[in-house]
Amino acid sequence: NYTTDTKSREENKKTLENLYSLSVDITKIRRLKEWVLLQDVAYVKEIAAILQDMGADETTVASIIERCPEAILHTPAKINSQRALWQLVCQNEKQLIKLIEQFPESFFITEYQQNQKANILFFQELGLKNNIITRFLTSAPNIFYNPAERNKNVIETLQRNYLNLGGSEANMKIWILKLLSQNPFILLNTSTAIQENLEFLQKNYFTDQEVLQLLSKLKGFIFQLNSTTMHKSMLFSKNIFKCSDQELKQLVLKCPALLYYSVTVLEERLEGLLKEGISIAQIRETPMVLELTTQIVQYRIKKLSALGYDIKSGNLESLNGTKKDFEVAYGKIQSKKERPIFNPVAPLHIED
Repeated sequence: NYTTDTKSREENKKTLENLYSLSVDITKIRRLKEWVLLQDVAYVKEIAAILQDMGADETTVASIIERCPEAILHTPAKINSQRALWQLVCQNEKQLIKLIEQFPESFFITEYQQNQKANILFFQELGLKNNIITRFLTSAPNIFYNPAERNKNVIETLQRNYLNLGGSEANMKIWILKLLSQNPFILLNTSTAIQENLEFLQKNYFTDQEVLQLLSKLKGFIFQLNSTTMHKSMLFSKNIFKCSDQELKQLVLKCPALLYYSVTVLEERLEGLLKEGISIAQIRETPMVLELTTQIVQYRIKKLSALGYDIKSGNLESLNGTKKDFEVAYGKIQSKKERPIFNPVAPLHIED
């Protein structure tokens, strides 16, 4: 742990000199993490040498240190261990230095090296490809802080439940790997929380097959919820759409967002749609529109209106989906509008 008491201490002159020699913008460090410059010991030259040895040029080294100044407080031994660790999943040092440049803060976390190594080996054993594991290391580094045993327990709970819900042994591995790839943060949940959420769905009359379907649609987000928030969201939807338990279940299967978004989010999105003149009946017909933010909905309605498409009288399917889905739907409406009407009985003008 490093001290953050900046009042009574002076900046380390040797650290400053070494940083200047590497063309590091010290004002950026002062603005971001000035406390780094106050430490008695720093390994500026040594860390720079390790990065250069991996293929980083002077500009890259300076950029890495400016964005993650605490890198210079780690011992060379620790950084070399981290380097060896990440090389277990990197194709070569060129890829490694590129990752460090993009995600320096993820790389310079060296407190959990034993857990990191055990988890990397566990993920490889599980069948995850190295490029997925590197994505985890950079964008979800905290899943590596847990002991591998704990992550193993979560995976075993998922596997057990998948089979209990009627999933086949043959598909289980693909399902687990897909779930993890889509949402590695499921590993931050406890086995108990996972069990409770699945039981909540079963108590709310979802069949085993439907629960499996929801798990795939939710990409693991269900495991980051709790029964209280799910209950509140479902109750809100039931009141808004004035539907029976069975009808509500069908709506949730069509649009899992009704389950995992909080009441506040659902209220805000619903209000945004109503302001655009869209009716509750239309939303009930196409609930997936609630997966979109109000800003996205407004932008899409504006684009469609410019083509003369009246969203209030039509269905909401054209608003739905990813950006790519919308562009395809928009393109079809546009080409339909621009296409000249062919009159089969009109005379053909042919020059002699």
